[in-house]
Amino acid sequence: MSETKFQFSAGGIVYRRSAPAPEVVILTRGEGKIFCLPKGKIEKSETLQEAALREVKEETGLNGIIEKELGKIKYWFYSEEDKARVHKTVTFFLIRYESGDTSDHDTDAEEVRWLPIDDALKIMTYPSERQMVEKAKESL
Repeated sequence: MSETKFQFSAGGIVYRRSAPAPEVVILTRGEGKIFCLPKGKIEKSETLQEAALREVKEETGLNGIIEKELGKIKYWFYSEEDKARVHKTVTFFLIRYESGDTSDHDTDAEEVRWLPIDDALKIMTYPSERQMVEKAKESL
């Protein structure tokens, strides 16, 4: 039986108001096959909010202001690196875009793009992240 580890991450749904509908930022991984939200592990002494803003900045090149917590998603996966089952909790925040450029992202993301919120919902890979974007849409 393998060991169990717990991981905590934070991420964000970055949005900007534009006609005719708000736009959100989606990034691609896995050679363009995975469409997901920016998120990552919380570093020591960081709050959830600080981690979410840092990860958004690193993975999308964008700065924003947290408006509210949207919720948490939890899932299990197996980490080859740790040879352990991992129970991961990701807290997502609604983040209003302030500044920055999507071309300024790190190597975690292959491509970062703004999409109308309904277009993003159609292509997102993970149902749990799609639910977070649905919650963001209700708020907007």
